Amino acid sequence: MKKLLLISLTILSFLAVRADEGMWLLSLLKQNNIERMHELGFKLTAEDIYSLNQPGIKDAVVGLGRQGRPFRHFCSAEIVSDKGLLITNHHCGFGMIQDHSSVENDYLSNGFWAYKMEDELSNPGITASILERMEDVSDRILPLLKNDMTSEERTVVVDSVGKLIVEEAVGNSDLKGQVIGMFNGNQYFLLLYTIYKDVRLVGAPPQSMGKFGGDFDNWMWPRHTCDFSMFRIYTGPDGRPAEYSTDNIPLKPKHHFPISIKGVEEGDFAMIMGFPGSTDRFLTSFGLTNTMENNDIRYNVRTVRLQIMKEDMQKSDKVRIQYASKYAGVANYWKNAFEQNKALKKLNTMKTKEDIEQEFTQWVNADASRKAEYGDALELISDGYKANAEYNRVRTYVSEALGATETSGFATGITKDINTLCDNNITSDKKAEAKGRIMKKAVDFYKNFDPTIEQNIYASLYKIYSDEVSEEFYPEIIKLVNKKYSGDYVKFAEEVSKKSIFMDESRLNAFLEKPNIKKFDEDLAVIAGKSFSEVYYVIRDKMKPASQEIQKGDRLFVKGLLAMNPDKFYSPDANSTLRLTYGQVKGYKPRDAVYYDYYTTLTGVMEKEGAKGTEFEVPARLKELYAASDYGQYATDNNLHVNFISDNDITGGNSGSPVINANGELIGAAFDGNSEAMSGDIDFEENLQRCINVDMRYVLFVIDVYAGAKNLIEEMTIVK
Repeated sequence: MKKLLLISLTILSFLAVRADEGMWLLSLLKQNNIERMHELGFKLTAEDIYSLNQPGIKDAVVGLGRQGRPFRHFCSAEIVSDKGLLITNHHCGFGMIQDHSSVENDYLSNGFWAYKMEDELSNPGITASILERMEDVSDRILPLLKNDMTSEERTVVVDSVGKLIVEEAVGNSDLKGQVIGMFNGNQYFLLLYTIYKDVRLVGAPPQSMGKFGGDFDNWMWPRHTCDFSMFRIYTGPDGRPAEYSTDNIPLKPKHHFPISIKGVEEGDFAMIMGFPGSTDRFLTSFGLTNTMENNDIRYNVRTVRLQIMKEDMQKSDKVRIQYASKYAGVANYWKNAFEQNKALKKLNTMKTKEDIEQEFTQWVNADASRKAEYGDALELISDGYKANAEYNRVRTYVSEALGATETSGFATGITKDINTLCDNNITSDKKAEAKGRIMKKAVDFYKNFDPTIEQNIYASLYKIYSDEVSEEFYPEIIKLVNKKYSGDYVKFAEEVSKKSIFMDESRLNAFLEKPNIKKFDEDLAVIAGKSFSEVYYVIRDKMKPASQEIQKGDRLFVKGLLAMNPDKFYSPDANSTLRLTYGQVKGYKPRDAVYYDYYTTLTGVMEKEGAKGTEFEVPARLKELYAASDYGQYATDNNLHVNFISDNDITGGNSGSPVINANGELIGAAFDGNSEAMSGDIDFEENLQRCINVDMRYVLFVIDVYAGAKNLIEEMTIVK
């Protein structure tokens, strides 16, 4: 009995201390959160944030996405002028900055500033979404879902009804909508957006400032990173979303953030709004085991991949620019995987999950009706993960090793058009169209491609797959190398480099002049691409039955947890929809005898300075301004604050999110989390979890004093 009481108190304590955990839905702030926000110092109302009847703070928060997948926001941003000017992170704009860079115009190294609007650079395919409204539509979907339905049957119902709901809501307007599940399919919301399609690069500091500290400092505090870039949303002359045109005009937003330079103090209220990508707070111990194993594989394979890229990037400015964005993307989740596992082990998250499951089981077994509804939940999950354990492992190697070669993916992506070119029954017009599509894709592909890096990835990562995966899951390409090349992956990679039509743009162009389907099918990059797809779909199909059982178990488990704790306000897991999180500016104690202050200054940048070309390079102009204490109006106590931390609950996708003070003014832009709490996507740790933010005073100093972009400063509303 004492043991049961102890477990119960542990779980209740676990649930109770997390009052400020959560990425909250805006439409529910009034009933769930506003009272607590006021206790922490917030001075506005829930309607000032989100209202159907008046403009609010949410109208200045933007989700950055890509055409074709506009609802999968890769970053967040904030509108800071009445002319549609945006601030987001440097790493969010990194790919666009790289796309515009060349050896002659190296915006990565030197930064970029548009001192007049006509100098701003377009970014085809990038979108900017603003949420117009959201609505709980669970009552239209849940009654149609039955417990005995398969996952596929449920999906069909949700998709078909969701499509009708969106069509009704959108009508003939410019709005775009989605119906999306919350709480593992136990609740559904309609979200309606205006999605803008003309987003232009306005400004960015040099990479040495925007990525100061590089991989070494990534996910770490203290930080000294000037992680921001600037864009502008344009509309058609009528103010409606439009593709890029020289006739377009800057967006006239419903709201833009005033920017406070009054300073940030410990204990200040801070809220963040943005589009967090995904969390898994309801993950079970069985799912956690799977996640940690996948993290180990991802870290080990990516370590090799990064070494290959870095070696050639250091030899050539051209290659450095070509691979800058790719390297950053691979490195980010390389370190994330390592730090997450480290934090999960240190915080004993497995024990926490097991305790919750034990409490859940006792609650279920205490009532016959609960047992009838939820009794199978954990068993379904446990059995499903056991059945898929080896498949999960192989799938991770498939994506991390086989999926790392770019030519194989490019070859797969143009197979349909190649078949058209080689088919004698197809008209010349259709063939010309197919050739045009291939050549257009080729221009984009080869712009950022280096054959030496690709060759080395073939040699090293395919060998890893062969060594780590059982023969049962060998695709054709691995069997071919082990037989024809006697397992010599270096020799195989040399052959790919020497003969594949995809390793050189001129070879591809020559092939397109005389297309031959046999030559295409026998190309090693083509065989590799087909092999990747083959094994991926085989694994997916083998995993499907157990995955559906896991999905059902997860849904019942979450439904049961909500019922078990009816007085607790839960926030649904992040899913790239607009959320709000609130907390305070606050330092923390990461370990014995160590305390981290809540802010860093430009002095810390100088203290970290390394040699030119390293992750800690400091531009000469920044050193000059520091030596002269020339900080304009942005200094505090004769120094410049650069970063600060708060205990807000964020994750990937929140990068670039506005950090907002009690008066609704912009004080920072979120850009990272801290390594000690990298378990946060799975288990929020309130004593350690911190959000790392770039201070708006540093941002404005760089725009104004460092870059001299007075035109941008004049647009903004600055609160002193």
